[in-house]
Amino acid sequence: MSGQAPSAIDVYFSPHMIFAFLKGLGIGASLIIAIGAQNAFVLRQGLLRQYVLTCALICTLCDMVLIYCGVAGMGLLISSSPQLLTFAKWGGALFLLAYGARSAWAAFSSGGLAVAGDAMPSHAAIVASAFSFSLLNPHVYLDTVVLLGAVGGQQIGPARIAFTAGAMTASTLWFFSLGYGARLLAPLFAKPIAWRVLDGLIAVVMWMIAVSLLM
Repeated sequence: MSGQAPSAIDVYFSPHMIFAFLKGLGIGASLIIAIGAQNAFVLRQGLLRQYVLTCALICTLCDMVLIYCGVAGMGLLISSSPQLLTFAKWGGALFLLAYGARSAWAAFSSGGLAVAGDAMPSHAAIVASAFSFSLLNPHVYLDTVVLLGAVGGQQIGPARIAFTAGAMTASTLWFFSLGYGARLLAPLFAKPIAWRVLDGLIAVVMWMIAVSLLM
């Protein structure tokens, strides 16, 4: 009938909405698919096959909350608060320096962490680490809250919802693919030297990010 209001399906599956979803998916993927503290942690747990679901789920849910907060306007609040930025910078840098030292110690220990027969960390310890990598690293806030929030905040009406859903989908696909896809590299990491190299690279990445925060 002429003049009839479009249905919800017509609105949310219109070309404009699909474009907004793909825009959020693409920008979210471009920001998250990079070597960083959070990704290195999930990759390592995936290789060890220890609490992979817990790690991927916590990182995904934290990303979802931060993306939502950023699009809702929290990005402007954080970027305009020097005190909050300073606290996040020093807290995140200290955490990354400490974890980098732990990885460096594992790299130089006999056989690497996974082969040396170290006791498996508790579930609570892994949960704490996953939340720490997701919430104590200022780079996560820069990507999810500030950058995605700035782009998502420019979307109007339902397009903002589609953009947010796209960015959240990118995080979900990436963390679960990284965690469960890591086992494909298991034959490579059957050798102690591979674990030493991985731990060494993780230590360097953690320290580089920490230094970049402080500078």
